[in-house]
Amino acid sequence: MRVIILGTAWPYRGGLSAFNERLAREYQQNGHEVEIVTFTLQYPSFLFPGKTQYSDEPAPEGLKITRMLNAINPFSWLKTGRYIRRRRPDLLITKFWLPFMAPALGTANRAARCTGMSRISILDNLVPHEKRPGDRLFARYFVRSVDGMVAMSRSVLADADLFDPQHRKPRTFCPHPLYDHYGDRLGREEALRLLQLDPSHRYVLFFGFIRDYKGLDLLLEAMADRRLAELDARLIVAGEFYGDPKPYMDQIERLGIADRVVLKTDFIPDHEVNRYFCAADLVAQPYKTATQSGVTQIAFHFERPMLVTRVGGLPEIVPDGEVGFVVDPQPQPIADALVRYFAEGWEARLTEGVRREKQKYLWSHMTEAIEKLRVKN
Repeated sequence: MRVIILGTAWPYRGGLSAFNERLAREYQQNGHEVEIVTFTLQYPSFLFPGKTQYSDEPAPEGLKITRMLNAINPFSWLKTGRYIRRRRPDLLITKFWLPFMAPALGTANRAARCTGMSRISILDNLVPHEKRPGDRLFARYFVRSVDGMVAMSRSVLADADLFDPQHRKPRTFCPHPLYDHYGDRLGREEALRLLQLDPSHRYVLFFGFIRDYKGLDLLLEAMADRRLAELDARLIVAGEFYGDPKPYMDQIERLGIADRVVLKTDFIPDHEVNRYFCAADLVAQPYKTATQSGVTQIAFHFERPMLVTRVGGLPEIVPDGEVGFVVDPQPQPIADALVRYFAEGWEARLTEGVRREKQKYLWSHMTEAIEKLRVKN
């Protein structure tokens, strides 16, 4: 089978690239011919909140990546679609995460249409965390350009009804697979040595791009709880600010917790990701809103228990009391759960639960879900 994946890939960095490249390798491992068609321009620089969109890592070996799509140039949308149509893939997979991308991706999907090809989208979000005018109009335009949809959380699956209430497009749910390409698990002592951190402390990890909806402010408030100081719990914040860092710096100063917060606020390169997860005693995702999260799937791979908030699809992925704790997105419940974890010795029990639960998140489950939709067409 010939497969084309349309979306973010190297030289762009981050979870979207990681997902598409890992999916491409899954198809390759099963004997299929795969090409990723990615952007020449993804975001105009003035719209990008981070320091850079581009990876410092070398190009991934063994993957064919073609740069063609310009997110703001309509001529490139048509050019990309026509290129895909000439390639005549059996399957075109489009990763959709933001309505801003709907005109480019939706137009390319329409222009790519040809006999015998199924156009399937994997949906991160349809209704974005940070809303903008035109979001729903753009999302509807994209949904109408595909033949089927795989949602990675049940909340996104439900959102699809807003754009296709008649269920003309077949759809299914398949959770986000494991991010299993960030290197081997390290011993805790080794990971902390590489990060130059004292192994005598206990560590909570907040990982990933720092945006308001991810609730770092809630976690900082929770860390000010005196009980956590008595338990010698410290917070590692590992990831780049996608916004003004000053409110967080002011909050840390106001709460008097600077000595218990480790700030590693640059983009974390792929080869260092394992250090942070293996150093952590617990991974915290105090999100205010969510669909699913790639951070959860990195934690599963490195077999780290989690604390998540009761929003979006996170409770589906982190069964409460089995692989972690699920709490309301407020500082006090977050603090109470952290105290419970460290004071009551939950680590061994939850780690064993993570090892069992991670078997649900194989990449083969994602390709099987896509295939079921493809067959229906």
